[in-house]
Amino acid sequence: MMNKHTLHKLLMLALAFICLFPAALSTSAAAPAKVKNVVLLDAKTNLAYIPGRVLNEFEETSVQWNPSDKKLHIVRGELRVTLQAGNTVAYVNEETRALTSAPFTDAGTAYIPLQVIKDILQIPIQWNKQTSSVSFGQEDKQLTLPYITRSTAASQGKAIVSERKTFKVGSRSFNVQMVTISLMDPKVQLKVALAGDEIGKVEDLSSLAKRHKAAVAINGTFFNAYTSEAYKAPYGYIVSNGELKMRAGGDKRTIFAYDSNLLTQLIPGTEFTDAFAEGNMEGALQAGPRLVVDGKVAIDVKTEGFRDPKILTGGGARSALGITRDHKLILLTSGGATIPQLAEIMKQAGAYQAMNLDGGASSGLYYNGKYLTSPGRKISNALLVTYP
Repeated sequence: MMNKHTLHKLLMLALAFICLFPAALSTSAAAPAKVKNVVLLDAKTNLAYIPGRVLNEFEETSVQWNPSDKKLHIVRGELRVTLQAGNTVAYVNEETRALTSAPFTDAGTAYIPLQVIKDILQIPIQWNKQTSSVSFGQEDKQLTLPYITRSTAASQGKAIVSERKTFKVGSRSFNVQMVTISLMDPKVQLKVALAGDEIGKVEDLSSLAKRHKAAVAINGTFFNAYTSEAYKAPYGYIVSNGELKMRAGGDKRTIFAYDSNLLTQLIPGTEFTDAFAEGNMEGALQAGPRLVVDGKVAIDVKTEGFRDPKILTGGGARSALGITRDHKLILLTSGGATIPQLAEIMKQAGAYQAMNLDGGASSGLYYNGKYLTSPGRKISNALLVTYP
């Protein structure tokens, strides 16, 4: 049996351990929040900057940041580069190189000019206006980041905005529910969620949202809602947490996809296999048809494989998502609209890219603990937005 002296010593050791290593007892300390990496553009000078930490993701490249002297030390192969925040001189293998602009720090992140990436580190750069992104490296292995202007980054405003709006299309007016999410807000995260956490299950949209502590939720892909069987198969590709949950070989319909930085894009179903193989896809939903391409209404139901002759003429409850040029996500529901009318609504709402989601009785939009649009049935899957 343990005596009082031994017990006292053990208690003192335990207290010392807790004081010295409090993180060892914290589960949250072992799972730090994801940090979004974005390229910042200076609209006045037309120069761009990348977070220094991103260089650690390039092959044979490492970077160390010293906050005391605000210096970045980069090693890439035989290159040794030293940069300092506020200084337009770089030291490359101890020789000086003039920079067109200086590195700087913002919100604890050190940013370096893209000039360093391109001219000193010799890493190829490609710009993509369609997705407002920049790709670094060779085509077989690229790192792609979203870009925004520095002024936009400094004035993001509210991360999530809900509003009821009216859009006029031809002679008709449509009242819609719309939620706009700033994807570059560091606290915003997306999640593709399955009903009951399984393929083939169905669940109330509000229940699904509450289980995942989501601030916003909208219904996702089409599914076999009318079968009497317990298994109600979803149609189309589904990716959640980087895992392929549902395959749809040969399906040509449009896919909404995003990566860990919440860089979003709409891709044809025929391109999914190659896009997923790149290993960057965090989540994806397939539905369609595509509504808006590069800011213009663009609908091609035949190419996407839709066979119902009423796909363009039938009106009903609709759900759609859109992407703006400054990386905002628009989630919208409308009643009584045809697909062409929905496309015009999404264009007027500010979408640069947009696609249709499952509609009819599945159409539902949830925000801040309640329905903005109540679905008429349980659903198979959803796109969620979390914001702690």
